[in-house]
Formats: sequence, structure tokens, C-alpha cells
Amino acid sequence: MDKLERLSFSIEKKLLGRFEKLFKQSGYENRSEFIRDMIREKIVSEEWEKNEEALGTITLVYSHHGNTLSKKLTSLQHKYHSAIMVSTHLHLDSHLCAETIIVKSKADTIREIRNMLASQKGVYHASLSLSSTGKKLA
Repeated sequence: MDKLERLSFSIEKKLLGRFEKLFKQSGYENRSEFIRDMIREKIVSEEWEKNEEALGTITLVYSHHGNTLSKKLTSLQHKYHSAIMVSTHLHLDSHLCAETIIVKSKADTIREIRNMLASQKGVYHASLSLSSTGKKLA
């Protein structure tokens, strides 16, 4: 870890109260780490807004009984093989499947992959978790 710098700043009392409430709910042991992670969250958000290389996790929930759905999902993933790092398939019950797909690419490409997969008939839910390659976070 880099050398730590001490900061001093002013904050309105009402905003400080809201910060303290967030901090207490967060489970963090100290305010410094909580603030560092809030800053990192903003950096990740900026990477996505600027369409920089990012990391995303797409989670799908779908019925495997769709005639060609599994084939379509696999075919779409092959189309983006250079961006898809890994895919994990889970059997939730006798009808439902879940799949998690870790993708590393430009943010817009990751969103495009998520949207293409989500729009397939038989996909009940698709979520995208935004993350970073970590290059700007340390």
C-alpha cells in the first residue's frame, strides 16, 4: 500500500450525520477504509461512463425447456469469445438454470452482451454487476 496521507475537510453537520449513519450500517471498522472504498466506487463508475476497459459479471436465470434457448445463449457467447473470461452453469431445479458470465472488455461491449443475452425468449432475469480491472484502484 502507498504511503498514507492525512486529510482534513469541512462538511455540513446534516451531511456528516448521514455519513455517520451510512458508516454504521456498512460494517466497516474504520471511517478511512469506508471513504477509500467510496472513492474507488466513484472511480469504477467513471470507468464505465467513459467506456474504458472494465470487468462485469452477467447473471442469467432461464428455463432450459426453451427449444433452442441454450443453443442461442451459447452461440451469442461464442460471438464474444474474446471478451468472455469464464462462464458457469448451475441447475437451480428441474426447470430453471442460472449462468454467471465474467466479461472483460469495453464497458459498452459488456452492456451489449448483457442486453443480447437478456433479450432472448425464456430468459427470466439478467443482471449486470459492474466492476473494474483494478488498474486504477490501487
